[in-house]
Amino acid sequence: MTKDTKPLHRQTIAVRHGQNRTMEREHNEAIFTTSSFVFDNAEQAGKLFGNQSSGNVYSRFTNPTVAGFESRLAELESASHCVAVSSGMAAITGTLLALLKSGDHIVSSSALFGSTVSLLTTIFEKFGVQTSFVSLTDPKQWKLAIRPNTKLFFLETPSNPLCEIADIEQISSIAHEIDALLVIDNAFMTPILQRPIEIGADIVVHTATKYLDGQGRCIGGAIVTDDASIHEKLFTMLRTTGPSMSPFNAWTFIKGLETLPLRMRHHCSNALAVARWLQNHSLVKRVHYPGLQSHPQHDLAKQLFSGFGGIVSFEVQGGKYDAWAMIDATEMLSITGNLGDAKTTITHPATTTHARITQEARDRARISDSLIRLSVGLEHIEDILADLELGLSKVGGNR
Repeated sequence: MTKDTKPLHRQTIAVRHGQNRTMEREHNEAIFTTSSFVFDNAEQAGKLFGNQSSGNVYSRFTNPTVAGFESRLAELESASHCVAVSSGMAAITGTLLALLKSGDHIVSSSALFGSTVSLLTTIFEKFGVQTSFVSLTDPKQWKLAIRPNTKLFFLETPSNPLCEIADIEQISSIAHEIDALLVIDNAFMTPILQRPIEIGADIVVHTATKYLDGQGRCIGGAIVTDDASIHEKLFTMLRTTGPSMSPFNAWTFIKGLETLPLRMRHHCSNALAVARWLQNHSLVKRVHYPGLQSHPQHDLAKQLFSGFGGIVSFEVQGGKYDAWAMIDATEMLSITGNLGDAKTTITHPATTTHARITQEARDRARISDSLIRLSVGLEHIEDILADLELGLSKVGGNR
């Protein structure tokens, strides 16, 4: 586009941005399944390897298909840089490796995906990086947790699985007062519903495995920033440590981005209908969904999001075995830990996604034995509700 061209809408960016056609003039993006690239001469190779000129060198860190995905996702997130990696956890790990050193300190929300908690407490702690966990929703706790060596704030919002919401602007201000970086996991909302960099985040991490793909086909992750110096550190991490995204997976995610705005709209619509239905069910104690007026951060959600997302968590009457009975009695829903799929998925967080963290950590994150997480898919809403009713019929004395 020229500088006088009207900016494209996000729905158009999701379909069009970042494609560089080859001399074959393909309409669909090409998949460059090659490990290396050929140089015209030794001098050109030397300049490329020495960063004296730009171009494709080796698919561990430069690949045209991967670059197309990176460019499109960065544009959707209102950013200028993206580094694609092999998984969502690789995105978080790579971000911390690139930006922290032994002796540094992280302030993190306690409401996190279980593997992220394990990464912070069992892996990075071994290398001298300590983490203080605080409430996602109380900015005062973030301020009180700061130490002289605090370098980074980390949070996911909405949280997994209770859908708690952070005041990004407030937490960003606290972080930037001490020159700490704010990193936000935007997996639940995607750039279609929330763009943290516009509000004050320095870095956004994604598990592309979830909504960006949208059909449960591939594993991948991404790190997005609008800061060139941060991007340089992230790219050096990728080039040196090698958590690379495969060209085929990148192509799959490009195809996923094309339909992301349409899918997120339908995920939101179905999830709101499910949350309202569950809220009125006699065998459900509590429903966690930002679109409900009963959600403690509902007003904040309306300010931050352009839709309330596709994740609904709820607590059944009883305990673990009642939750298991409910899950086992469903017939259509997929019992799996994945989310963001076209198919509705259901899981018991305490014994799956958050099973490897301590009971103390689960209690801190308020993940009870009666809690069930739904990733509401794209099926007809009446079929989803009918299957949920089938499951709930086995709760309590109906088992």
